[in-house]
Amino acid sequence: MKARIGIVLVALVLLAGCGGGKADGADHGPLISVSKRTAAPAVTGELLGGGSFDLAAHKGEVVVINFWASNCAPCRTEAPELAATYNATKSDGVAFLGISVRDERDKALAYLADVKTPYGSLFDPSGETALGFKVPPTTIPSTLVIDRAGRLASVFYGVVYQKQLEPVIRQLLAESA
Repeated sequence: MKARIGIVLVALVLLAGCGGGKADGADHGPLISVSKRTAAPAVTGELLGGGSFDLAAHKGEVVVINFWASNCAPCRTEAPELAATYNATKSDGVAFLGISVRDERDKALAYLADVKTPYGSLFDPSGETALGFKVPPTTIPSTLVIDRAGRLASVFYGVVYQKQLEPVIRQLLAESA
């Protein structure tokens, strides 16, 4: 019984925690080798603020997917970093998507208005989208990078900075689809 409680507590900490990574990003890994990459699941839905997103429509592009919540301070810390990376790479055919998890719609909309992300976000309070990945994000924020062939190529747990994310994107842009 104690072991089961311990496992549940660890899972709750991982799922409820904001920013499981170090602030300097030292624990973030490099690209997943091409031979070990797995296909990203279907990611579709209505964007907060209007419009829709379908990951399949972005095949041939590098796609950055960031999982966030309005009550997550590290998410606010990384928002300008993600925006800067988006602005630096959007003309190269890189798409960005935010996914609001464990949130309320009005709080998610207020967060987006406050941090002014230049790309859309899906509302997924139950976290179903994350569960579809073979390597699901276990902390908020988490950022996944999908290669041009539609495979999971990199995972960042915790706050990600432009100096970490942009080189990964540039490497993926240099790969053939």
